[in-house]
Order: sequence, then C-alpha cells, then structure tokens
Amino acid sequence: MLETDHFPPYRASKWLLGGNAQTIYPYFLSRKLPVYYRRERWELEDGDFIDVDWLDGQPDKPLVVLLHGLEGGSRSHYALSIMRLLQTMHWRGAVIHFRGCSGNPNRLPRAYHAGDSAEIDWMLHKVVVANHFVHDSRCYVIGVSLGGNALLKWLGEQGERANELIAGAVAVSTPVDLAAAGNALDSGFNKLYTQHFLASLKRKVLGKNRHFPGLLNIKAVMECKSLYEFDNLVTAPLHGFRNTEDYWQQSSSKQWLSHIRAPTLLINARNDPFLPEHALPGASDISAFISLEFPDQGGHVGFIHGAFPGKLEWLPRKILHFFLQDCSSSNHSDTPDSLR
Repeated sequence: MLETDHFPPYRASKWLLGGNAQTIYPYFLSRKLPVYYRRERWELEDGDFIDVDWLDGQPDKPLVVLLHGLEGGSRSHYALSIMRLLQTMHWRGAVIHFRGCSGNPNRLPRAYHAGDSAEIDWMLHKVVVANHFVHDSRCYVIGVSLGGNALLKWLGEQGERANELIAGAVAVSTPVDLAAAGNALDSGFNKLYTQHFLASLKRKVLGKNRHFPGLLNIKAVMECKSLYEFDNLVTAPLHGFRNTEDYWQQSSSKQWLSHIRAPTLLINARNDPFLPEHALPGASDISAFISLEFPDQGGHVGFIHGAFPGKLEWLPRKILHFFLQDCSSSNHSDTPDSLR
C-alpha cells in the first residue's frame, strides 16, 4: 500500500464524540464557508443534462473533480470545505451533480445510482478532455459516499487506463458493501437518516410521476419506509436491475478494489453509522495502489476537529496532502506549509 502517514491522523473533538453526533453536526457548521461557483450545463446525448459547478482558479493549477453523495451537491458541507481550501490555494474545482441533484429535475425517468460507473466514465472524460489537457495540469478526483462507491467501481473497471485521465483519487465514507450499508441504514437510530433521504427521493419521484404517469407504483413508493423498499420500487427498475439484491450486489465497489491501478486513498471512520466496521475492506481486498485511512472516530463524512465550535479542515487537508505528496513524483513547489 502507498504510504500516507506523514500527515497528522484524525483526532476527534473531545466535546463531540460518537458517530451520529460527528455525522450530523457538520451540516450546521458549514453554512459560513464562502465558496463562489460558476454553473455550466452539459447536454447529454440521451436528451438529459448534467449541471457542473466550477471553482475558477488559476489555469496552471491542478483541477479537482468532486462526485457527491446521495442527494448531495455543491452546497453539501464536505463540498464547501474542500472547495474552500482549493479556493485559498487558487486551484480549480468542479462539483459534478448527478442527474436531478443540482436543484433542477432531470428530464428522463432514470436518475442516478451507486454503481453508475458508465456515467462516471463519461463525466471524467468530458471534464478532463475539456479542461485538464487544455491547461496541461494534473487532474484529481474525489468521491464522497455514494459518489465514492461509483468512483471506486469505475477505477476498478478501468485498471491502468484510469491513469490516462487522473493523477489520483480519494474516496470518503464510501459504502463499499451496499447490502451492509443498506441494512445498517434501515435499523435503529439510522432510520432517521433513511427518512431524511427518502423525503427528498420521494419528492423527486412525485415530480417524475407527473411527467411520466404510470411509470411507477406511486402509492407503494410514497408508503415505503426503507432504502431497500425504495431501491426495489424505483432504483432497480429504472436502471436495469432485477431487484434490490441485484442492484446492491452488482454495484458494490468492494469487489473491484483489487483491480485498481491508480493511486487511491480510502478514508472511512470506523464509527461511520452508514457502514459497519466489519464491512470495511482489509489488506486482502485491495490492490497495492490503495491506501487505507480508517480512524476510530469521524462519523459519516464528518471529521470535525478542534475546540468548539470545531473545524472542517482535517478532511480537505488530508485529501490535498495525498494528492500533492503521494500521487505524483513531480516537484510540487506550490504545496503550502499547512499541507506538508
């Protein structure tokens, strides 16, 4: 495995312990982060579209592409904290919204899902060819939660070919075993997260039903109470899977980790309420190109640190440190002291 132990390990704030608290609190802390995006719309050949929020930095600086999590986007706390750091370094950034996640409903019945590596392939070719090679600078990619799973699946499928597009990748709080994650989210306190996701997903289904009446069993969808049920009623049939089990099995990225041939860092807290610790990958599951960073604390894409009210700086700095120090042998003269 690649070495990434030169950066300080994560230390949770003493006043914010427990995976649920560390998961929920960042939603209230990130609103103060000023990030200035420029939106661009990409029209797709199938008649749909994807919206991209650009962070315009200096043209000779690296480009960092971020793939968000379930029902996330460019205003998610992790996106804001990462893009804020890039902004201070004058790097370029791009938050690519999955279909229907930019605040505007997408046009087709289909949406997005955790295993859509074909969509990831199209997105990365589009953004890299249009912006990376033009400026002759490095391109890195970050996948968070659902976006991390789709990214890791793409990396495994591509093998060495991934290095033709990107210089390195980081997957954060990734549900590499979708069945384990789905079961965890449908039990105990985690049902609160599930209901939060379902409220947003159901609103989108209602919108689709107005444009495509009879497409789905709308009554059953509105009554479903678990991600398992929702995936069985909506995600699976709209994206070509037989049922939830087929979708979760085919889309889980854990089975692809041994095929990855690009420098990749996996960051997961062992107390992440979205994925049981036993489902985390071990040394036998991964290739030599993968580094594992599994702190005991951190929650799901939380990683708050410091005295109250806390900071969201450890995760973006850890990611940028990996990109600068572990993904290239080039002389990174623009590395700030805070990332060394």
